[in-house]
Amino acid sequence: MKLVKILGSALVALSLSTGVVAQQSQQPSGGQPDQVSQLAQMVGLSDDQQTEIRGIMQEMQGKIRELRKTARTLQQELQGEIKQDFDASAIQEKADELGEVTGKIAGLSALMQARVDAVFTEEQRKELDRRMKQMQQQMQQRRQMMQQQQQSQKQGKGNAQ
Repeated sequence: MKLVKILGSALVALSLSTGVVAQQSQQPSGGQPDQVSQLAQMVGLSDDQQTEIRGIMQEMQGKIRELRKTARTLQQELQGEIKQDFDASAIQEKADELGEVTGKIAGLSALMQARVDAVFTEEQRKELDRRMKQMQQQMQQRRQMMQQQQQSQKQGKGNAQ
């Protein structure tokens, strides 16, 4: 279960850094590598594994993309219900619909992560786990540095007054 969370984090981080897979798979060579290529470099995926993972992700992300569009529409409709003469039942109805859609998104995302995870060998899972821990440590170090800088700036402003 922990590995699924780590894999999910890796896929999310990679998808945020590289954009939509459908666009990436059609990009000309020389552009930024897609998330599957990045995973392949990280853990040494075979060509067959890359093809299988791309198929899983394209199928699932298409479904997720449509649900996200629906969720955005429902969110806008819900915001439209916030007014002086509000209808509590209409607000609750939109909120329930939005909750159902976001639940489906979460379910499909977990299913996609599980299907991708099933493609990895045990060695690849271990390498991904090691790399994700390394990335988490680096992010934690950056956060600590930023906090220290902010504290230094606050102290500098306090002394200047």
